[in-house]
Amino acid sequence: MKAIKKILIIEDEEANADRLQRFLLKIRPAMEVLDVLDSVKKSIAWLSENESPDLIIMDIRLADGLCFEIFQQADVKSPVIFTTAYDEYAIKAFKYNSIDYLLKPVDKDELEAAINKFEQLSTQSFDQQLLIEHLLTAMQPKAFRTRFLIPYRDGYQRINAGDVAFFYSQVGINYAHLFNGETVIIPQTLETLEQQLDPAVFFRANRQYIVHINSIEKVHNYFNSKLKLEIKNCTDPDVIVSRTKAPLFKAWLDY
Repeated sequence: MKAIKKILIIEDEEANADRLQRFLLKIRPAMEVLDVLDSVKKSIAWLSENESPDLIIMDIRLADGLCFEIFQQADVKSPVIFTTAYDEYAIKAFKYNSIDYLLKPVDKDELEAAINKFEQLSTQSFDQQLLIEHLLTAMQPKAFRTRFLIPYRDGYQRINAGDVAFFYSQVGINYAHLFNGETVIIPQTLETLEQQLDPAVFFRANRQYIVHINSIEKVHNYFNSKLKLEIKNCTDPDVIVSRTKAPLFKAWLDY
């Protein structure tokens, strides 16, 4: 068994990077996270200046490009667990030191299974056919939340996820605003919803809003490379996407 001692995380979304670190602390408390890098440029520099870690967890879409550019400009010797919200890169990822390919939101059990698999295989005995089969399995879409059961009067009301224009948080209470104009209180936090909703349809614009792609009427450039959104039936004039998230949001809209 090959024990993982040092790990490098390449992930440009702070929330996802924090999530990975929390999972790793639970899965392998003795493991050391050497660094968390958020761009292709920084990753190339780091890998050129430091010894190879035992394992890299790498997001495919970074703020300044696709992670595959890193392999073209740096000598990446470490095995890689790729993470992404998109599945079209799975076969390409296999060509680049791939141990596994995890679709976001990354699940703790799936991450642990990927680490276990790597630890049980020596670098000389990777079963290529097994890896291909696992990658193909990873390409199967995850089951995302499609509906909600909401307390309503003296009973319950069912709401389809596709009927929600946006979710938002206000003064510690979480709401779902529907395309028909109705607003209901929901028990889930935005953090929980972010992991449960289909990332092809919903985007976490900021700490206060998760928006449905069909709710976005206009996107404006804002100061300091941020974006300002006009959302259907939203009374908040300042739904802002941060500078860090802006490239991801534009890529999401263009996907």
